[in-house]
Amino acid sequence: MLNGKRSDLRAMPSIDAHVHLYPEDLNRAPGVWATAHGERHWAMLCTRVRKSGRAVQGFPSVDELLHAMDEAGVDRAVLQGWYWENHATCVWQNRFYAACVKAHPDRLSAFATLHAGAGREAVISEVRRVKAEGFCGIGELSPHSQGFSVEDETWRAVLELAGELRLPVNLHVTEPEGRNYPGKIATPLGDFVRMAKAHPATVFILAHWGARLPLDAEFGAEARALKNLYYDTAASPLIYPRADVREMLGQFGAERVLFGTDYPLELFPNGEGEGGAGTMRGFVDAFRAAGLGEAECAAVLGGNAARVIGLR
Repeated sequence: MLNGKRSDLRAMPSIDAHVHLYPEDLNRAPGVWATAHGERHWAMLCTRVRKSGRAVQGFPSVDELLHAMDEAGVDRAVLQGWYWENHATCVWQNRFYAACVKAHPDRLSAFATLHAGAGREAVISEVRRVKAEGFCGIGELSPHSQGFSVEDETWRAVLELAGELRLPVNLHVTEPEGRNYPGKIATPLGDFVRMAKAHPATVFILAHWGARLPLDAEFGAEARALKNLYYDTAASPLIYPRADVREMLGQFGAERVLFGTDYPLELFPNGEGEGGAGTMRGFVDAFRAAGLGEAECAAVLGGNAARVIGLR
């Protein structure tokens, strides 16, 4: 569990490196929007209601995100895209994120989303455009969910360009041994090792602790040796509710882990996170109470992300 002696680190700058946000036209009626735009897989994952009757996630505005950050003591949030099924949706979300960052440059950074199926010219052009607009990475993407091979020529070109432009790439990784749920798609761990080895100049951030890739019997040793593999903690209380953060960091290396909540995902479906709306503040408070050393906590809660995304 996340437990141990609480450390008062409220004054320390912190970064939530894994946050999702959507425009108002989606927020008003998510299911209707998804049907109209051909985003069936997103709807399966994000508009579900659990057996408890609690929604899988909320659909907050930018102002509500900023309020949640203030409550949690988070100085900056990194807006992650989504692994959409359509190129037009990717461009739409990127435009929205550009406006968010322009309005709140002191609080928000953004990663761009894309779909390799749009073809090399369209995708490479989009990557260069978002880089010029100040985006600091690419993701959260999932070739396995989006329906293209990790060996796809356009995808490989994107990863190569990401290394040249110093844009880290955040990739969704599904826990293979976890519970089944609608929309769950396997993400073979060996694929991530192969991508990292093929593109050593590109920094990869594997979401959700990378499904604990460094501990995997088959690929763990290779993963631990790859210096361009990082991991974020997104959705950790939901996926690994009994995990000991101190033990996990000992296995992963605290310098390789970025704190991320997966806001606005409901992280505490049984209600134990009510004090923090079950999302950002609840997880931040639990992490800060995990009994970590101050240097480790400072690195994971902000220092590593600042280094990886190039914040001064």
